[in-house]
Amino acid sequence: MQKTKLSTLFLGVLIFVATSSKAQLLTPKYKFTRADTLRGMQTPLRTCYDINYYHLDVKFNIANKAISGSNRFKFTATRNFNRLQFDLFANLKIDRIIYKGKILRYKREYNAVFISFPQNIKKGSRDEFTVYYSGHPTEAKNAPWDGGVMYSTDPAGKPFVATACQGIGAGIWWPNKDQQADEVDSMLISISVPKGLKDVSNGRLRKVTELKDGYTRYDWFVANPINNYDVAANIADYVHFGDVYNGEKGPLTTDFWVLPQNLEKAKKHFGEGVPPMLKAFEYWFGPYPFYEDGYKLVETPYLGMEHQSAVAYGNGYINGYKGTDRSNTGWGLKWDYIIVHESGHEWFGNNITSKDIADSWIHEGFTDYSEALYVESQYGKQAGQEYVRGLRLGIENDLPIVAPYNVNQDGPQDMYNKGAVILNMVRTIINDDDKWRSILRGLNKTFYHQTVTYNQVVNYISEQAGINLNPVFDQYLHYTNLPVLEFTTVKDQLYCRWIANADGFTMPVKIRAKGGEYKFVTASTRFLPVGIAGLTKDNLEVDTFNYYVGVLID
Repeated sequence: MQKTKLSTLFLGVLIFVATSSKAQLLTPKYKFTRADTLRGMQTPLRTCYDINYYHLDVKFNIANKAISGSNRFKFTATRNFNRLQFDLFANLKIDRIIYKGKILRYKREYNAVFISFPQNIKKGSRDEFTVYYSGHPTEAKNAPWDGGVMYSTDPAGKPFVATACQGIGAGIWWPNKDQQADEVDSMLISISVPKGLKDVSNGRLRKVTELKDGYTRYDWFVANPINNYDVAANIADYVHFGDVYNGEKGPLTTDFWVLPQNLEKAKKHFGEGVPPMLKAFEYWFGPYPFYEDGYKLVETPYLGMEHQSAVAYGNGYINGYKGTDRSNTGWGLKWDYIIVHESGHEWFGNNITSKDIADSWIHEGFTDYSEALYVESQYGKQAGQEYVRGLRLGIENDLPIVAPYNVNQDGPQDMYNKGAVILNMVRTIINDDDKWRSILRGLNKTFYHQTVTYNQVVNYISEQAGINLNPVFDQYLHYTNLPVLEFTTVKDQLYCRWIANADGFTMPVKIRAKGGEYKFVTASTRFLPVGIAGLTKDNLEVDTFNYYVGVLID
């Protein structure tokens, strides 16, 4: 078949996919271990109890890079059981586990801990146990990408310490039920630090207590469900300032904890950056999900992290992503990437959390897309569309975005940029911005403070849109190849079809004759007439500005 035109950003990929109506999926060769299964699977020893409350009480010995303390687990039994699993990294010592005043027996396997109770715990009953532990937690060398505790110093030479553990797991520094499917309902975080330093954690500060051993304890209470990796300790010689944002649910406290040397520039930078971000996201996504716990930005020695109600900030009070524009369009240099992106996670990642990290696209794809919506809110729709299209430059199409389930495998980097591009394309297909906004807001309302699956999210969007978008999400999230829109002429009539991997793939696409208006054409994997008067293979144009596809003209 002679190919007269091939339009794509990824010529090599599309030449490969065009050679077959069913191209082979480029499947990565994952290797998983027993430890991965223990960390990632929802086994009966995890699902037997619903975690209700934690009291994490930890002392940081910064000089020795050591911690010691306890975590109290309050839970409800979902069935009769006498054995359960929690998680704590093997390099941390369990000093004892106390249940009803007695020491419990336990066994450890990799980073999993199995405890046995002296009698059956009945379904529906509420109970508790406390784990006491100590040791030297893993030191993060390049947070937040490698997990653990990051030890640094501020410009005055004082300790500057913070935790970050997404992906690797919160068990790297505190004992918990370390998975995303069951978020704790509320939590008290008590962090003791050397006198002269402050700890800033999630939620609201309840109490500060001067201890007799030269430490100060900070008690923070989280009133909303929170996922484990969001729980944070941030320790420094912080100074504080704050404001109130009048949002959709009323007054929202906005608090900022920064190093003393950065106070004045923080007041200006955060004062300019936070209110428009909150306004844009409340417009598109609905009310900030954690009014009870407030909104905080906390300066950290690493770049940033979406710690719920205590967003980590380390972007140096400059615009862009460390001063660069990830979209290469110029729009990304007009605002602070960390403020916008990490705060966007309060809706997608923190309010709505994927049950398995294999579906981290639900966190990262929507949040990357939130950047484009922020640009749109400030500079208009065209600017937002240009920004999200610019993100294609960072897409590799090397791995499926949805990773294997039940083994604690995160998605690849494409879940960020490609995820955003997919969502913009879905918006284009729906072709109704009011409906698209209602879908984004509806997701946050319907799944408010919940953990979700792939099917729940995709089915909700399809149902609300009134369009079966399952094949679209399937193709872009489970396969690496882009769909190719192939055109051919039969007896002077133009036909088109999709070449794709997903079963039953179909997607409405915008096509026009050069200089004309775009019209929607619903194409499938069978050749069908295009049905646009005067359209030929020589004058056709596909909306590749909004559609991330290949075009093949025979």
